[in-house]
Order: sequence, then C-alpha cells, then structure tokens
Amino acid sequence: MVSLRLYTLLLLSLRALSTNAQEDASPDDAVNPSTSPNLAVKVSTSFPSSEIFGIKLVNGHPTQALLSFTNDEASPINVAFVGGSLWGPDPKTNGATSRIVRNVTSTRYNVEIPAGEKESVSYSFATELHPQELRLQLTAVVANKVGTMYTLNAFNETVSVVEPDASLFDVQLIFLYLFLLAIFLGTLYFVYNTWITTLFPQKARAGKGGERAKRSSGGSKKVDPADQVAIVGADGPAVTSGAKAYDESWIPAQHLNRPEARRVKSAARPKSRGKPE
Repeated sequence: MVSLRLYTLLLLSLRALSTNAQEDASPDDAVNPSTSPNLAVKVSTSFPSSEIFGIKLVNGHPTQALLSFTNDEASPINVAFVGGSLWGPDPKTNGATSRIVRNVTSTRYNVEIPAGEKESVSYSFATELHPQELRLQLTAVVANKVGTMYTLNAFNETVSVVEPDASLFDVQLIFLYLFLLAIFLGTLYFVYNTWITTLFPQKARAGKGGERAKRSSGGSKKVDPADQVAIVGADGPAVTSGAKAYDESWIPAQHLNRPEARRVKSAARPKSRGKPE
C-alpha cells in the first residue's frame, strides 16, 4: 500500500515537473528519451487499431496502445505505472507555447521483466473532447532491483480526436429517436384533448326506448309480451313490464276501472221546412 502511494506521488510529481519545464517550449521541441542514460531499457508504443492516415482517438471509445519494453539491464526491472497527457496550443500565447488539455488514465501494472527479455503491456484510455489535433505523451515509470524509479517517454506524437461514425443501426440513436417520437406524440395528444376537442363538441347520442329498457334489465330476464305496457315519450316508444311499472295500491278504484264509452245514437235531424210562398 505504501509503495502504491509512492508510485502515485512520483508519477504526479513527474507530470508537474514536466508541465513546468515545458510551459515555455513546444512539445515538438521535446526530446523523445526512449532510452534512459541511467537505465538500459527501451520502450516503444504502437496502436493496433490505428489507420494509415494517423492515430485517431474516437470520443467515447477506448483507445488501445501496446507498449513494448526491452530490458538490456543485467537485472530484472519492474514496470510500475503508465500514464500520459494530451497537449495543445496555449491560447494565451497564440499557440507559441503548449499546455496540458487533458490528463489520461494512469494504470498500475507491477510487471517484472527479466534481464535481457522483452515484454509488452496493453494500455487503454478514452477521451471526450472536441474534434481537434493534439499531441499525446505517454510516460512509463519503471524501477530497478533496488527500487530506484526511472521515467521513460513511451510516446510523443500528434494524434487526432474525432467523433464516432454515425450509423442508422446504432442502438443508442434508435432509442433516442423512439424517445423523442413518444414525447412528440404525447404532446400532440395533450394539445388535441385540451384545445382541439373543445372547438368541436360532440353531440350526445340518444338510444331508443326499447334499447334503453333492454340495457337496464341486462337482457337476462325475459318479459311476457302480455305484461308489457307501451309507453310513448319524447324519445320514442319504450316497452316495460306491466307488473312492475307502478304500484296500484295507492291509485283510486275509479281511476283503475275506466268506464267503457257508450255509443249514443244521434237523433235524426228534422228536415228544414221551406218558407211558404
């Protein structure tokens, strides 16, 4: 745990020193010390997925780098950390000097390389920047058998930050389009129910009386046609059961027993006599 903290502090201090030393100089003028005069170790970096037109850092996608170490020492060495930074022109000096735009991920390895052997480690990082051209500097921190730390500049070249290629079959874009479509349809539905329907009020449809009686009874009980009483109203004739239409107990008898109408023969009208001449 103590060694991990020491390695981290060492790497951060080296970055700070590198930043201060290169404030007044461009990274193009920096020497690429792939071989350290105090340590017989060489390191080279390659990008397996790079194109022939240059190295491109695709936003949102991890960039894979392969660091190859060659140990020419008489004793084994230990690869402790690999980190780096992206450099760009400083707008304060109109590009005369450079500044750190973004530090990339630092990864701990603790890989031991025997004397006279070669070893490769994989290093990946991701970016989220505006498309531009920057200088990528990768630094490796190694230690000898007695624990002395050395820094090796593994990479120092210009790279291009680009956006990922858009595809019609991109799952994220498809879900985004569906989400926007659902919001649009929901807005239209809300506007239609709130304002459009008030401009065109719907007329209430009145059903026939027989249909209303049938719906009220549920269509489950059959009624004897002899007990049905026809009721004529404003909505049309309705049929209901004579047994349950009204209560006869409170109706006077003279109203229940209606007298039959009698036919009365009209007397013959006498012929009008003519006036005497």
